[in-house]
Amino acid sequence: MDQKKINFWQTFFWQYLFYAYFSCGLQLVLVITKHSMIGGLRDSLIYTLLCLIPGLIFPKYCKKIALILGIILWLTSLIPISYFCIYRQEFSQSVFFVMSESNLQETSEYLQQYFSITLLITIIIYSLIAFWLWTHVRPFHVKYTKRLLLGLLIIFLTVILPFFNCLLIKNKNVDGSVKYIVSKMETTLPWQLLISFNKYHQQLTNMHALLKHYESVPPILNLSDSNGNMPRTLVLVIGESTTRTRMSLYGYERNTTPLLDQLYQQDKNLIKFNDVITSRPYTIEVLQQVLTFADEHHPDLYLQSPSIIQIMKQAGYKTYWITNQQTMTARNTMLTMFSQQADKQFYLNNDRNQNSRQYDEVVLEPFKQVLNDQDEKKFIIVHLLGTHMNYRYRFPEQYKRFTSAPKNFNLDNKELEHYNNYDNAESYNDFVLSQLIHTFADSKPNGFLLYFSDHGEDVYESPSHDVLGRNEKAPTEPMYTIPFLLWISPQWQQTHAVNYQQYTNRKYSTADFIHTWSDLAGLNYNLYEPSKSLVNPAFVETTRWIGDPYAKNGLHDFDKLFRK
Repeated sequence: MDQKKINFWQTFFWQYLFYAYFSCGLQLVLVITKHSMIGGLRDSLIYTLLCLIPGLIFPKYCKKIALILGIILWLTSLIPISYFCIYRQEFSQSVFFVMSESNLQETSEYLQQYFSITLLITIIIYSLIAFWLWTHVRPFHVKYTKRLLLGLLIIFLTVILPFFNCLLIKNKNVDGSVKYIVSKMETTLPWQLLISFNKYHQQLTNMHALLKHYESVPPILNLSDSNGNMPRTLVLVIGESTTRTRMSLYGYERNTTPLLDQLYQQDKNLIKFNDVITSRPYTIEVLQQVLTFADEHHPDLYLQSPSIIQIMKQAGYKTYWITNQQTMTARNTMLTMFSQQADKQFYLNNDRNQNSRQYDEVVLEPFKQVLNDQDEKKFIIVHLLGTHMNYRYRFPEQYKRFTSAPKNFNLDNKELEHYNNYDNAESYNDFVLSQLIHTFADSKPNGFLLYFSDHGEDVYESPSHDVLGRNEKAPTEPMYTIPFLLWISPQWQQTHAVNYQQYTNRKYSTADFIHTWSDLAGLNYNLYEPSKSLVNPAFVETTRWIGDPYAKNGLHDFDKLFRK
């Protein structure tokens, strides 16, 4: 083979390896440790090619260019690498948000707590490898036209081709196509920090606009609290993507909820409601209704009336929001806005990618901490990641309990993996929820804990056995059937002698949840309607609407659709 060709490819290899080391190294670790999927590594491998262009244009200064770029990449890579070493999470725009929520003293305490000899040694070894790779960087010894063509080819493959693919084939507009390219560069340094900061700034602006709007919403009128000033703690646990028909607690053949099953059998304080649905199969759209007075016929009321957090604050409660959901993402800005209405927040999931291993047990420690706070009236919201897709990232290895095929229908290997992993995620969710209930009970509270999932998920469960996930335009029953559990402390029961068991088979939609919560909490006000409370004697069963309220003919009667 021609020696020049060998030198060209050797030069290309070492230059590319030097630049790829900074971005792809961490992404490779994330994939190997099964922390996240391969997409980030793939994108880093592709967009690292852009770093070769300056050396192609100015080969004479290739070594100096590599040194300058290398220092920039090294410095910017230390942040995500250190962050992963400490928190086992991938750096994202959410980290900027959490940092902005911390004061200088808290930041200093974090650095003192987490800085260690192990981290220092890791950084030193990482830096020495980078320097060794730099010593192998050599200039390209090929003609200018070939270097120019290679540079243009890199730009074409990484920018131009994907852009026009979005624009012409995927029918995105120019802005959408640009955003697509930017999103693909998000794991590649130095763009990672710049893009993350830009996303953080955009979502923060959107969130502040929503919060400012909420400041103009008038408070609830004629508010009264039948519980007076007695000390109490009320807890709302919101699950994610958990279908009740995949829980043995609700009759599923697999033993996916052994801890809740045992608790339900032994503790009469746990009440199971059997026929509760959600109105929509998407988290944001559901919680806009659950946390406010919006419903399927008035979907925009979430912008015009107080939220459940504001009502509880007005009633004298100190409010807390503990979440394992992502924070500053385009979809989750609304959730972050709701969380910011609380007095204190715990943001525990700052991963860039939803498909990453961030287990819900992280909520347990802050939950204990909040229970020990001395405030007399506390309202705590715990938002879980639950059984959200991708299911294999929702449970630790020891919860991989189900590997066999289901009875009565056949699935291929990939489908079977999804099916079993969903049940494994249900089993882990059983552990987390049981721990929350036991932790709450051990605190000897005067109050109650209520749990439901935002929506369900169809994992090859409906009769066709070919549906995975959720789609409002092609609804199936598992997407809407959710668990709804209430645990009441003995102390609370002494002053609230209500037989909730008589209400457990009522047909109900969480679109009216704010009325049920107000009833349980003993709150009365001008917008409260007893007929919409699941636990009120005056409850009236009405049509349970599901679907997109903004679409023409988008609403459907759940019971007519699935209970014929």
